[in-house]
Amino acid sequence: MNGRLPPLFISHGSPTVLFDDDAAHRFLFGLAVDLPKPKAILVVSAHWETSIPTVSLAENPETIHDFGGFARELYDVHYPAPGAPALGERAGILLEGAGFAVARDPNRGLDHGAWVPLKLIYPDADIPVTQLSIQTRLGPQHHLALGQALAPLRDEGVLIVASGAATHNLQAVFDARFRLDAPVPDWVAAFAAWLAKTVEGGDVDALLDYRARAPFAIENHPTEDHILPLFVALGAARGVSGETVKAKRIHASFSFGALAMDVYRFE
Repeated sequence: MNGRLPPLFISHGSPTVLFDDDAAHRFLFGLAVDLPKPKAILVVSAHWETSIPTVSLAENPETIHDFGGFARELYDVHYPAPGAPALGERAGILLEGAGFAVARDPNRGLDHGAWVPLKLIYPDADIPVTQLSIQTRLGPQHHLALGQALAPLRDEGVLIVASGAATHNLQAVFDARFRLDAPVPDWVAAFAAWLAKTVEGGDVDALLDYRARAPFAIENHPTEDHILPLFVALGAARGVSGETVKAKRIHASFSFGALAMDVYRFE
């Protein structure tokens, strides 16, 4: 494997993406073809929130079914990838070196923000994987700095997967009666278009201030948990020196009307 691995931001959508016959499912299922095979994977998931950055040191992480109300078949799915405790410790050391207080969790498994997209991208579950938590109350700048501290991992064969959502208003999904083919509201399309233009244009200041500058930001992200992983991926691509980032939206589609399933690759 030559060169740095590109951090990814993946909109993981509903857990049903594992079985839905839609564009997002098909894209994720074929994504590994365009990536060098990593030695290990670090997932930053919107579904693990803690007060301070926390890394998992689990040797055999369990598959956490952290959702309810879905078909039985989803609860029968498991992702038996080996853990990556050495990577978790390495990430913790990098973060501490950047001034963060860091906790270690010896048992934390993989939540659906991690195992659902990985089940599609790497179905053989043969790559060691671990997770890093987010701190929603600390906002975009904090998560950008987290990513910058983790930048050296790109040169160590580690794929950083930031898993969240380009848009995430679940009330709108429920209002559409959870229809996969529900029409896309204008306010969802407008935010997704702004995000793509701003990310690909490299306007970091605008991204950090997205809640004031983006159209319908609050409507699309009533809480920030699902967009914050994007800033970790961006930070990992920039590094501490603030390198110019080449970012590309490599997939764009919508599920259930209000969920933009966009995927970004950062170089």
